[in-house]
Amino acid sequence: MKPDDPLLRILVCPLDKGPLVLDEPGSALYNPRLRRRYPVIDGIPQLLPDSGEPASDEELAALSTLPTAH
Repeated sequence: MKPDDPLLRILVCPLDKGPLVLDEPGSALYNPRLRRRYPVIDGIPQLLPDSGEPASDEELAALSTLPTAH
């Protein structure tokens, strides 16, 4: 998944329905409010509630400079 993908404008977290942040390599979408990470596998975001996993403090700190997907 790439930062300019139009799909990013409509994707939201399955739990709180808020915007997500794409990491630099495009391998995950993050919800900084809930501190959850959703993997992107073969370009397909895995946005089922059970697919999310806790994000580390280091991951969230690195994302603080990136714009949200909305």
